This record gives sequence, structure tokens and C-alpha cells, in this order.
Amino acid sequence: MKDITEYNNGTSEFELFSLLYDKIISKEIVTFSKLKEYVAPVVKDKAAHPAIIRAFELIKRLNWGFFRLLGPQTHKKLWREMVISDKDFPEAGDLKKTLQISNLYVAMLDIHGYTKFCMESRKNLSMMHTLDWAIENEVRRISTLCGAISQRERGDEIVVVAASATDAIMVTLCIIDYFSKTEVVQDPHIPTKRTGNAEALPAFKISAGITGGNTQSPLIITERGNLAGFLLNSGARLQTRANELSPKESRVMIAKQVQMNYQKENTQTKCLLMKKDAVYFFDTGHIEFKGVMIPTCEVVFNKDDRYKERFGEEMTKLFGSIRENLWEQRIYLDMMELLSKVFQVMPKFSVTPREPVHGMQTITDDSCIQLCRYAIKAYIQDEDYDAAVGFLHDFYAICEQLPSFDRLILDYLKGIIAKYDFILETYNSHMDHEVDEKASQIFQGNYYKTWLAAKNGAQIFEKLKTAGRKSNDISKKKSLWFSLIKQKSEQMEFTLYSGKK
Repeated sequence: MKDITEYNNGTSEFELFSLLYDKIISKEIVTFSKLKEYVAPVVKDKAAHPAIIRAFELIKRLNWGFFRLLGPQTHKKLWREMVISDKDFPEAGDLKKTLQISNLYVAMLDIHGYTKFCMESRKNLSMMHTLDWAIENEVRRISTLCGAISQRERGDEIVVVAASATDAIMVTLCIIDYFSKTEVVQDPHIPTKRTGNAEALPAFKISAGITGGNTQSPLIITERGNLAGFLLNSGARLQTRANELSPKESRVMIAKQVQMNYQKENTQTKCLLMKKDAVYFFDTGHIEFKGVMIPTCEVVFNKDDRYKERFGEEMTKLFGSIRENLWEQRIYLDMMELLSKVFQVMPKFSVTPREPVHGMQTITDDSCIQLCRYAIKAYIQDEDYDAAVGFLHDFYAICEQLPSFDRLILDYLKGIIAKYDFILETYNSHMDHEVDEKASQIFQGNYYKTWLAAKNGAQIFEKLKTAGRKSNDISKKKSLWFSLIKQKSEQMEFTLYSGKK
């Protein structure tokens, strides 16, 4: 049979499929709508339907790319969102090319230590093949059981598309359970325990980013069935941020919209994660990606990290003050209150700083809480901004040595230090000028003689200037500090940036 017009009652299913096969392979037919248009003369014959459906499956395999395994039975929600179903053949249809819908989510996952494992296993290729098999097959199996669809990209990267926030978070945590040998989800319908040769593989950590649930972030499907668009890029940036914050542990960063939709989806019928209280959403503030501000959260699923829940309120308060540019007082105080709370609830610690801090050779969580009080006193009561900013530097030096200290807070502390250092330089310049003018009032007797002599000795001079700034004879310290912050408000705007410049 060379043309559909030759079809008759005696034509076998094989003959019809062979004709359609040739048309599809030659790219004369690449969509189901074109296929249906071509077979219009025989659609009414039920005997032709099996060959038409087989032809559709071939079109899917060749032209749907990322979504070639999508099916109405295995991916019910995704099928409704992504496929224009045919009225005569509901199990067939055409893939949408532009998806600007709210019920679509993209998760980007990266396996930590993949390259190192490959290097160490170069003399044991069976282990590499086992890991390759797990990434290709087990991830797909888990994704399908979660109603999502996945694809491997560039070695150790995995892209997952889901039709709900719940499915996106669930499939991400199930994949983490499989590779990390953890039991966060524990859904009997979604086995994540390794079997066969995969049991011998080491535990791998995963960093992941999930975005979606917003019609303003479209996903484009290319002619080859691949993914493109801002939704994919922002998911990749969130995964990169998760990797920056936890290079050695599993971490999941999501857009705030994903959290909001997850909670909305579980208001009436709760999913397993919600019933078990298996996850906590920790607000991580706004992050800039290529000029776009994205509010983000961390999905806290490790029980050892649930202590973050106890300082979430302080963290949110700091984010609000930063957004409102409240540098005069609020940001400093919020940072101190946050640090104080973190030191109270995080695991106990004892470190030896590189240099003694306020005479202390050893620093503990209790001494850090005391240092927070000293810092607040320096800023509010003493108006000693030099010392107050110095405390910020001390805290950064201490916290940097703590493996269990949250990297996100450390990043914000570093950013806040940079802004206050910027103000302090100008502030000290103003103060030094006034100290120079009022030296005879500030320093009495021999101190004034020393002042005059010390101008020739830079080191002594700097120490005296510091002492002079603390003098009660200089008025309006707070007024000058606050006015400088207002004058330079544009330079004081602060956001965390993640990703490529």
C-alpha cells in the first residue's frame, strides 16, 4: 500500500502501520493532528484504530523529546496540562508548544560527588554502569510513580516536570531518599530502597531547585521536544544556590510560590508529607537571578536541621528590614537578635578563634550570646559604631569556623558587614575631622601634649582617634550616623545574587 486511498476491508493492521511508519520516519507527519488528517478516510473503520494508535506512539517517541514517555494513564495530571487530547482518540493528541499555565513545576537536581565517583571507579567500570543504570532507570521509575516525568541531562543532572507543587516536592525527596539512602518520604506505593547491584553504590547527596506555579513564568517546548524558557533557567539557578549553601549535604531550594501552592493543595486532603509533618519551609529571602527578584524557601527535611524552625521568625524579620532599607538601627538589631537565637538553638559548640575576641581564647555558644548583648549595647547605648561593626566582623570570623552554622545566615552577615563598613569609613572621616578640631577639649593636660606629639606617629594617632570618637564631648553621633545612611541609601540597597553575572 502506497497511499491511504488504497485502504480497504482486506488491508491488514500491519500494512496500514507500515504506510504510516514511512510517513512518520520521513517527517511528512510529525503531529497527531497531521496523522489524523491523513487517515481521515479510514477513521470510521474501528479496525484501523490500533494501527493509528501505534503510529501515534511512534510520533511520541520521535518528536516529543523530553515528554516521549508521557501517557494518559501513567501521568494523568501532566497529560491534562500538557497535551491537547483528540476528541476521537482521547489517549492521543498533540503536545503543547508554549505552556503558560500555573499547574506546572520544574525541579532541577544535581548529584554531589558524581565526577569524583567516576574518577575513583575508572578501574571498576561495573560500578559506573550501575550508577548510570540507576540515574537512567530508577529516577524514571520513581518519577512515574509520583506522576512526574524526568530526563537526565549532562551526566549527573536530572530535570523533572510535575503538574503540582506536591508532586514536585514529593518526587524530589523520593529521588533524594534513593540516592542518599534516607527515609524521608516512606510512601509504600513509591519504593525508594535500592535493590540488586545498586545496593553497593555509596550514598550520594543531592542539591535541588524547584520553581513553577506561576503563569508569568512560561515553559517553552522546542520543535525537538526539549525544554526552554525562564522556568527552566530559574530552576537551575535555585539548584545552583542550593549547592552553594550546602556543597556537601542534600538541600532543596524552592520558589516561594511553590510553597504557597503546596499549602493550598493540601488544605483539605493532605498528602503523606503533610500528614507526617516531614518537611518545614524555611524562608530564605529574595535572591536576584539576572535582574529578576525571586522570593525563596528551603525545604527542610532533615530532622537534624529542624532547629531552623525556631529562628524562622527572626530571619523573616531581618528580611523585612532589608527590603525596607532600615539600616539606621533595625537591620543591625535584627541581625543581632537572629544570631543570638541561632546560638541558642543550634548544636552546642566550642571554638578557638584565630585571634582572641574581647580577651576570650575560647568561644562557646553561651559566650556568643553574651557578645550579642555587648554588640547591641555598643550600637544603641554607647553609639560606638566602630566597635559595633567590629563585633560583626568577630561574629563572621567565629561562625565561619562552625561547620554546622547555616551558610545562608553567614552570607547575609557578610553582605551586611560590607554595607556597614562602607558607612563606617565615611563616618570615621567626619569624626576624625571633629576630633581634630576639638582636641584641646577632649584631651586634658598631658593627654593633649601626647595628642600633638602623636600626630607624627600614625599608629598611636589612630588609637587616640578611636578613643576620641567615643568622647561625650562630641554630640549628635547618632544624628550623623543616621543622616549618612539616608544620604547613601541607594548604595545601601542589599540583595543576595546567585548565578552567573
